[in-house]
Amino acid sequence: MTADLQKGRMGPRACLLGLLALFVAGKCSYSPEPDQQWTLPPGWVSLGRADPEEELSLTFALRQQNLERLSELVQAVSDPGSSRYGKYLTLEDVAELVRPSPLTLHTVQKWLLAAGARNCHSVTTQDFLTCWLSVRQAELLLSGAEFHHYMGGPAETHVVRSPRPYRLPKALASHVDFVGGLHRFPPTSTLRQRPEPQVPGTVGLHLGVTPSVIRERYNLTAQDVGSGTTNNSQACAQFLEQYFHESDLAEFMRLFGGNFAHQASVARVVGQQGRGRAGIEASLDVEYLMSAGANISTWVYSSPGRHESQEPFLQWLLLLSNESALPHVHTVSYGDDEDSLSSAYIQRVNTELMKAAARGLTLLFASGDSGAGCWSVLGRHRFRPSFPASSPYVTTVGGTSFQNPFRVTDEVVDYISGGGFSNVFPRPSYQEEAVAQYLSSSAHLPPSSYFNASGRAYPDVAALSDGYWVVSNHVPIPWVSGTSASTPVFGGLLSLINEHRILRGLPPLGFLNPRLYQQHGEGLFDVTRGCHESCLNEEVEGQGFCSGPGWDPVTGWGTPNFPALLKTLINP
Repeated sequence: MTADLQKGRMGPRACLLGLLALFVAGKCSYSPEPDQQWTLPPGWVSLGRADPEEELSLTFALRQQNLERLSELVQAVSDPGSSRYGKYLTLEDVAELVRPSPLTLHTVQKWLLAAGARNCHSVTTQDFLTCWLSVRQAELLLSGAEFHHYMGGPAETHVVRSPRPYRLPKALASHVDFVGGLHRFPPTSTLRQRPEPQVPGTVGLHLGVTPSVIRERYNLTAQDVGSGTTNNSQACAQFLEQYFHESDLAEFMRLFGGNFAHQASVARVVGQQGRGRAGIEASLDVEYLMSAGANISTWVYSSPGRHESQEPFLQWLLLLSNESALPHVHTVSYGDDEDSLSSAYIQRVNTELMKAAARGLTLLFASGDSGAGCWSVLGRHRFRPSFPASSPYVTTVGGTSFQNPFRVTDEVVDYISGGGFSNVFPRPSYQEEAVAQYLSSSAHLPPSSYFNASGRAYPDVAALSDGYWVVSNHVPIPWVSGTSASTPVFGGLLSLINEHRILRGLPPLGFLNPRLYQQHGEGLFDVTRGCHESCLNEEVEGQGFCSGPGWDPVTGWGTPNFPALLKTLINP
């Protein structure tokens, strides 16, 4: 849908707003994101000021309505005890609920028209507006912004960003949440290739995690694959300027997919597929989502909306708000430190995740690969939670290792598994009992000053994250590790359960957490051994939280025992 911003005579209101767009100093302006951190990520360099006539694509997040009602509906459609359980909203239902007020739509459109914005496109929910402006126009529109070119990352990505904060006319304070495309840089992969463990002899041992090892550990049989007869589908989303190659997927399935039915090609790519070298993380996501969720139609969101001034994660959220028919399960390995993001941005993204939950989408996010994390606040160390892992509307996946790295044994904590307590979001009611139990019974809690015990606690579940084989650029690569591996594995298994539900005429699982916590992790292997990493100081000595019986902030409720998990989630 194209916003009606045709040039023509401007009435008095449009003229006034046009002047406000230019005169935004002092009392006449406000900062939507005063707490947004701006630091140049390691490995990035400035290439100088952008040309004033260069074109930018900026995204304006418009203020939504009825968010309390949306939250109530998410609870109702996700709670097995509710009469509305599984009766998900359509995209059109969500749009009707959250669509900005006519005043907001009119005010923002007139403001952008006065600034010379072009080719403005909205989404079905009308709460995002993406427009093209020249650098000169954008710097006049967004007082204080100063656009520069930057280059960095493994792929030497080019982006346009502003190192300075921006301000908007006060007349827009009740209409615009934030403007995307100014500050946030593309994420970098935290995936690691660990050295191969050394043990004498290899008789009866496996030499790294493959689909066969996954299927053995989580008790899948050759029959546990998609039927190919439903409209069931799954997706992974990638924002790292990395791409997968279909030839790598085919080679991976040739090497490792011989004992189960599978699909050897992706059904749909949304976004742009680069022609350069494949990325290990992109290859991993696709190969393990399609081997765990075997024989199920798979989509890949590949750095959608790639323009130098756009944020790929934000563009993915826009796509979710603009497509009526989407895959039921989405796995995402993206994350940022909570403290690096503005309050306006983090709250709005959380609302977008809530919109997805209302529609019955299962969103799984990797918990991160830095354990509890660590940062210093006024000279004092604290743990550092990750977002969107800390959102109360996603299912967050932690990581485990085999107790014996060469045998299919019980699992223990993978020390990199992200987990902890949000400093932004309060603990949701669905996890109140489980978290309170952990906090009252754990014998190894860190000092209370290191974490917000009343915050949303994560992860919710876990899977193996250590020692994977990946095929990338035609080469089999061993010992790849990270929660970027555990997340597509868990997502693929949920897709298999959705297959059974759909064949029985039941709705897909949707937002899983209320059901998961009500059932106390039934159908999962409880991981009770190990701790993850944190601050390297004398007080905690690098140790964060430790696992224990039941839920814990390292491995959640545990890892999947597929037949038991299917049994507990197949019921209406």
